[in-house]
Amino acid sequence: MRELLDRGTLARDVLQRGLVAGMEVIGRQFGAGEAFIPEVLLASRAMSETMTLLEPLLAQDVDRVKGRVLIGTVRGDLHSIGKNLVATLLKGVGFEVLDLGTNVARDVFMEKIVEFKPDILGLSALLTTTMTEMRDVIAGLEARQLRNRVQVMVGGAPVSAEFAHDIGADGYAHDAVEAVKLAKTLLARRSEARAPIPAAR
Repeated sequence: MRELLDRGTLARDVLQRGLVAGMEVIGRQFGAGEAFIPEVLLASRAMSETMTLLEPLLAQDVDRVKGRVLIGTVRGDLHSIGKNLVATLLKGVGFEVLDLGTNVARDVFMEKIVEFKPDILGLSALLTTTMTEMRDVIAGLEARQLRNRVQVMVGGAPVSAEFAHDIGADGYAHDAVEAVKLAKTLLARRSEARAPIPAAR
């Protein structure tokens, strides 16, 4: 990474064409049974280490998004690679991201929404057995009258657009790049909703 940056390669190109592209290859290989947990963990660790070099440079990008994202893997699920990649890419385009990690209880999501005041809540699950926890988190938001405070996006291998719609989420992304696009869309939608209505003439 240092060598590429020293050559004048843009940080966002290193991220998209190097790190993200590499993680996508590993993801496909893992899904096809051609790579295994140790390889995935090594790739994830390499990306995490190099992001310490890239994040300050990405933060200087003048075309930054103004918004906050609270993200975490739901209770009962310890998978983090996909979630970590989404968080990294969101930071790269300028979002302020609070990553709660994995196995996050629904009450923790509620507490952090009140404290952090995010525009978007990102929920991740990689197990079919934990998908229903996403529904429970959204139901908890409604019960505590917090649902109108955040746009909710969901993702993970077993999750689909249909499932996202059924549980009342605002959007679904099938990979990290799409998650960033979705976050920008949701933020714009939220900003429009907050805009004052022009006075009639």
